[in-house]
Parts: sequence; C-alpha cells; structure tokens
Amino acid sequence: MKSGERGKSGTVKAKAGMKAARKPARAGTDDLPIEVLRRFREVFRAAKLHFARVKRTAGVSGAQLWALSEIHARPGIRVTELAQSMSLHQSTVSNLIEKLASSGHVQRLREAGDNRIVRLRLTSAGKKIVVRAPGPARGVLPDALERMDRRSLKQLSTALDALVGAMKVRAPSATKTHLEDI
Repeated sequence: MKSGERGKSGTVKAKAGMKAARKPARAGTDDLPIEVLRRFREVFRAAKLHFARVKRTAGVSGAQLWALSEIHARPGIRVTELAQSMSLHQSTVSNLIEKLASSGHVQRLREAGDNRIVRLRLTSAGKKIVVRAPGPARGVLPDALERMDRRSLKQLSTALDALVGAMKVRAPSATKTHLEDI
C-alpha cells in the first residue's frame, strides 16, 4: 500500500516523512513558528493585562466596558444592534445588559407602541464609568485592528484563515465570544 492510503481499518498510514516532522526542533532549524507563537502570546497577554486594568480601575469587565461605551456613543441603541456592533451572540449581550442594569449602570427603556423593542441608555453611574475607565474601551486588540491599514488587515485575515484551517481542533463558536471569555 502506498503512503497516505487507507488500510483495512480505515486509518491513514503515516507518510515516511511524518516521523521526522514530529521530532522536537533542533538548534539551527526554522524558528519562525516559535516566533509567531510568541507574538500570539504577547497579543493575548496584552489583552489580559488591559482587561485586568479595566476591572481594577472601572470595576467592570472589558466586555461590560465595551458595551457601556457603545451605549454611550449611541444612546437608545437596541440589544440586537449592540450585539452586532460588538460581534457577540445576542444572548451574551443580553446577559451583559442584565448585569449592567442590575448594577445601576444601564436603563432598559421599552418603546412606546411596541413593548418588544428595548432601547438602552446609560445612567449617570454608567457615564462615570465610561469617563474614568482606561482606554481603549473596545480593548487593545480591536483597537489595534481598527487602526491597521486595509491591505495589512486583509493579509492578516488570509493568514489567520490558513492557520485556523491547519488546526486539528476547531472552535467556530468562539468567533462570537468576547476575548476576555475565551
């Protein structure tokens, strides 16, 4: 049977070169994958440090601060619009709003004539948090991505698509989860 063909058990036989690929890297080999891994660690650590600073300074989570800042910028925003602008599941945003309303930072106002429509506004306590919280309110990663030029973003997106495609474990639901909760 040729390398890479399926045997009677249905498994794929390993190619001859696969054993060499599994060996630990030796000194003098290509260190680029490790350098890229280090960059990912730096990105995620910076995000975690920012979230910790937000919590310490403002008393809310990074996701809550982002929601508050969106509501501050767009008073009367609907929950569905907020979920869309934050790229989160609507149920996640509903839970965020529940916490922010319970803590007295957000008001939910029903629209006259259609009680199904809920508009969001900050209370004075919510406004104080937005003013005193460390920026960027959306988080350091979304802020950095927003400031990148379109060409670089497209290249990064293409490279990340290739990376995700190469991974053996996938988590597509994470695309609608706040980085703080991953």
